[in-house]
Amino acid sequence: MFQKWIDRRIEAYQGELIKKYCDEVEAMYKKMRGWRHDYHNHIQAMQASMALGKYSEVNDYLRELNDDLTAVDTVVKTGRVMVDAILNGKINIAAQHKISVNAKAKIPEKTLVNDVDLCVMIGNLFDNALEENQKLLEKERFIRIYIGKKNTQFYLAFTNAAGKKQQKKGKLFRSLKGAEHGFGLARVESIVKKYDGQFFADSEDGGFTVEVLIPLDYNKDIGKLAE
Repeated sequence: MFQKWIDRRIEAYQGELIKKYCDEVEAMYKKMRGWRHDYHNHIQAMQASMALGKYSEVNDYLRELNDDLTAVDTVVKTGRVMVDAILNGKINIAAQHKISVNAKAKIPEKTLVNDVDLCVMIGNLFDNALEENQKLLEKERFIRIYIGKKNTQFYLAFTNAAGKKQQKKGKLFRSLKGAEHGFGLARVESIVKKYDGQFFADSEDGGFTVEVLIPLDYNKDIGKLAE
C-alpha cells in the first residue's frame, strides 16, 4: 500500500516536472520568436540613425542587440533536440541568476537512454544545482556539466557550488527543504538503474557532484525499456 502511494507520488512529481520544463523551454523560444519578429524594426531604426550620421548611436544599438541575442541563443548542441531545449533553457535561467555555467555536452550515438529519461535526469540535476547556487554569493556561484562518453559508457556529471557538506539519509542526500525535494535525486537514480547503470553522489564543503555511468553496449532487455 505504502509502495503504491510512493509510486503515485513520484509519477505525479515527474509529470509536474516535465510540465515545468516545457513551460521554461516555451518561454525561451517565445523570446527568440519575439526577437526575430522585431528584426526588421531594428534594421529600420539603425538605417535611420545611419542616414543622420549618428554612428555612435548605431554602435550602442548593436551592442544592446548583441547582448539580448546572446541571452537567448543556443549555447549547447548535444545531438538530441529535446535535450538541447532543456539544457539551453536551464542555462538561460542560470544566467538570469548570475550563475556561471561551463557545459560540454555531446550525446554518444549508441546511448540507449531515451529523450524523456535524459531530460528528467538533466532537469532534476540542473534544478538542484540552481537551488544550491541561489543560496550563495554571486562570486561563489558555478555549475559545471559534462555529458559524453567515458570508455564504453555514457557519462553524465554535474558539479555545482554549494554550502556546507550535506549528510546522507540512507543512500541519498536530502535537502533541508524537505522530503519533497528529495524525490529529485531518487528519480535520477531510478532511471540510472533502469539502464543497468551506476549512480554516484558526493557532497563536500563548497561543492556537490553527481556522476552517472550507463553502458553503451546494446542489451536486448535494456533496449526494450529504452524504446
